[in-house]
Amino acid sequence: MSEGRLLIVDDEKIALKNLEHVMAKAGYAVTATQSGSRALALLERQPFDVVLTDLRMEKVDGMQILKKCRETCPDTEVVMITGYATLDSAVETMKQGAFYYIAKPFRLDEVRKVVAEAMEKIQLKRENRSLREQVERYRGRVRILTQDGRMQSLLETARQVAPTDCNVLLTGESGTGKELFARYLHAHSTRRDGAFVAFNCGAFNEELLANELFGHLKGAFTGAAADKRGLLEAASGGTLFLDEITEMSPAMQVKLLRAVQEREVLPLGSTTPVPVDVRFIAATNRDIDAALDSGAFRQDLYFRLNVVNLHLPALAERRDDIPLLAQHFLARHAALMHKTVDEITPEAMALLTAYDFPGNVRELENIIERGVALATGHAIDTGHLPEHLRNLSIRTFRRKDGRIPSLEEQERDYIQWVLQEVGGNQTRAARILGIDRVSLWRKLKRYEAQE
Repeated sequence: MSEGRLLIVDDEKIALKNLEHVMAKAGYAVTATQSGSRALALLERQPFDVVLTDLRMEKVDGMQILKKCRETCPDTEVVMITGYATLDSAVETMKQGAFYYIAKPFRLDEVRKVVAEAMEKIQLKRENRSLREQVERYRGRVRILTQDGRMQSLLETARQVAPTDCNVLLTGESGTGKELFARYLHAHSTRRDGAFVAFNCGAFNEELLANELFGHLKGAFTGAAADKRGLLEAASGGTLFLDEITEMSPAMQVKLLRAVQEREVLPLGSTTPVPVDVRFIAATNRDIDAALDSGAFRQDLYFRLNVVNLHLPALAERRDDIPLLAQHFLARHAALMHKTVDEITPEAMALLTAYDFPGNVRELENIIERGVALATGHAIDTGHLPEHLRNLSIRTFRRKDGRIPSLEEQERDYIQWVLQEVGGNQTRAARILGIDRVSLWRKLKRYEAQE
């Protein structure tokens, strides 16, 4: 049995009955009417997959029905039937979007075939739409969870620059999510249907790095038994993410610079350059300014890659995101381990939000995964956290904006933390700090003057 909703419109009663009988027998859900005006009303009230209509009718003709379909239900296919078969009318109906044109007297087999083809086209449209929706859902999986204003501003910038195809440099500490950000840029770019290739420049020596990026021809060196495409060529049409770019040797930086500038690579053993069409996203957790000043990283390559710079803040700088991310990782790992852990106790969450996370988001996920694995009930409690969190009494030392902070900055941060812990009580804070209240007051005044 066929499927589909079919509207038949013909002011000739016998022709209408014949068509209704044949199409209903073919398995379609048929609605039939002799009135063009009623057909317009039916199109207003319910959708049809195919409309089979006579062209010449009194008051409302087939062209008006075709126009109504185009306006209210553009996916509906219209098959036109007429006893006034002329080339001009056939051309006009096709121009207006009719699926097919059948001349009277028609053969019922011909009508059945045309309606079946129109229904098949409708089904293909639905399948294509479903596939597009699946692709959009897949693209939507590249999500970055945050309620932090700074991160939301970065995401907005990422969405703006993603379609421009310019190169992007991502900076920030290890574990802040630079690769996820790179995937986010790719997913929102015009290259999203192409490959996303991620490569860690610090994981290989210079020789292997060149081979991985640029490839080689068979016989280029001992053991090269076959041609090998490099990652630059494999990523052509898509995005190449180069993580830890500052770990690349000066000689390799020269080779990469040529690839970025000329949009071509020269595989080892070849004399013919291979064109590549790649969008570069690079990342580093090092102080890029220090690398430039020392000459460890070339300025010309830096300017090629750093068209747009996005600096990802440390997790300690976006503490409001810790509960949000913790719950996300909890749901993910509970599902992977087939466990019913669905809660983090307030005491455990308090420890998490007080911790500085030197390993950033990656460390947070590791801690939550560990907690899920150890939990025997439905919640992660303090006992499921690592010992250094349970005994949290000192702050971790960390870089600030890529540089090592001064002793005064560390002292200032510590004093502010103590004040926060005691609810702003300066007398109590001074006692904990081991200084008198006047000394604390002077330090706070100096900090205010520096702001």
